[in-house]
Amino acid sequence: MSIPLPASSLGRIVRGTGPGLLLAHGAGGGIDANYGPIMDTLTAEHTVIGPDYPGSGRTERSEEPLTLDGLADELVATAVEEGLNTFAIAGYSLGSPVAIRAATRHPDRVTALVLTAGFAHPNPRFLLATKLWRDLLSAGDLEQLAAYVSLIGLSTHALDTIGQDDLDTALKTTAATIPPGTPEHLDLIIDHVDVRTDLATLTVPTLVISTTLDQLVTPHHHRQLADAIPGARYAEIAAGHLPFVEQPEEWAVLIRDFLRDCHA
Repeated sequence: MSIPLPASSLGRIVRGTGPGLLLAHGAGGGIDANYGPIMDTLTAEHTVIGPDYPGSGRTERSEEPLTLDGLADELVATAVEEGLNTFAIAGYSLGSPVAIRAATRHPDRVTALVLTAGFAHPNPRFLLATKLWRDLLSAGDLEQLAAYVSLIGLSTHALDTIGQDDLDTALKTTAATIPPGTPEHLDLIIDHVDVRTDLATLTVPTLVISTTLDQLVTPHHHRQLADAIPGARYAEIAAGHLPFVEQPEEWAVLIRDFLRDCHA
């Protein structure tokens, strides 16, 4: 039996028609930033609900620390408020453990999972990278922060082939668009994310998508998910941590085709 749902305070987009698809975005991201480049493909065959976490996009910053259970419940509540009783969840980065927790707390509502660049629990290397991200943000040097997240977020191939003018523009855009709720997102990863015991209990069809050139959430984490979730499918994209930047079409097709198989 599912946990009772709260009223959702999350701003959201609602687009498309067809079976329900709930989106869970990454830390320091948002629905538009993380899923915008593939939204047309997703909404062509699904009713897509895209809630922004507190302090991102359409949602006000929270005055309280975030919890994994609380965020998972609010995402599910958002979909239910928009008329979806059942739905798949696509989780990207931090959205992967959020999606997993939503599936274990609300098993009668979640029909499938797609987990991209995800993790069950941050290992020491990932914690080091995330704490440095948080420290740079706390110091207020947004240009340095933009350089850091670009170095660790993009693949070496993407950075090696980008022109200087394009890189300069990308760094300025990154520095200017950091969501105000990012500190709470990072605190959630560092202090509260651990879904390792959830994995063996998942019974819904699951696709784990590994971003094989990822220098933030490395393929080590993706394989842990795929190996621990019963019957999980596994696919790879040759991209860094930002598949919506480097390989959006390939990413969209993987999600679309897996969900087609689930509905069939």
